[in-house]
Amino acid sequence: MFRLRSSRNKGFYCEAAIVVLSTTQLLNCWSFHKINLSLTHIARALSLPNQFQIVYGEDVAILSGDALLSTSFEHVARNTKNVTPDRILDVICRLGKSVGHVGLAGGQVMDLQCEAKGDATLDELRWIHTHKTATLLEVAVASGAILGGATPEEVAACQRYALDIGLAFQVADDILDVTASTEDLGKTAAKDLVADKTTYVKLLGLDGAKAEAKRLVDEAKEALAPFGDRAAPLIGIADYIIERKN
Repeated sequence: MFRLRSSRNKGFYCEAAIVVLSTTQLLNCWSFHKINLSLTHIARALSLPNQFQIVYGEDVAILSGDALLSTSFEHVARNTKNVTPDRILDVICRLGKSVGHVGLAGGQVMDLQCEAKGDATLDELRWIHTHKTATLLEVAVASGAILGGATPEEVAACQRYALDIGLAFQVADDILDVTASTEDLGKTAAKDLVADKTTYVKLLGLDGAKAEAKRLVDEAKEALAPFGDRAAPLIGIADYIIERKN
């Protein structure tokens, strides 16, 4: 992301990239804590002994999640160097929004509500995964662009790309859940099928889900057109997301 714009100081861009990556990884770990806690009943039903809350208890899982969340904001505020304060503040605000009621938390609540009623529409499913899955990719890519000195137009293009690949990632996950083995996935296969969750495969069929994943990746690549060859690594990531085997 930091190579989308030329830099006279490549060392700075590498340092800033590491801050963004580590911060969003802290948030990613926090999100797994919260999501797994809300799905403890499924973990017990499927006898999944390696879940954090099963091993250490729900009390420790809640507190460790709180620590991860608070540390992520401290990390980006303390360790982002040689960037103007307005850009750092912009990133912190975006990080906060990404985990709030119109971010990860809101997406998970909607997911639980749709699970409780036993069904979801395609629009509801897209809303869930825009906020539960794609939002973290979106804030990671946008934050990298902002700290790297991107213009508002460039940040918007990066956000469009990230939103599309975030949704494509979820569609690909839904496809793999019904086409890959537990050994290939490295996690329990057909978990969504057992839980009777609404997925892209359930609503669109396998072929329809594959077509939707391709459409999202094509749209993501189109958003990067203004960057030309500088976007090649990001285009490669987009292709990998729907070609991966686990």
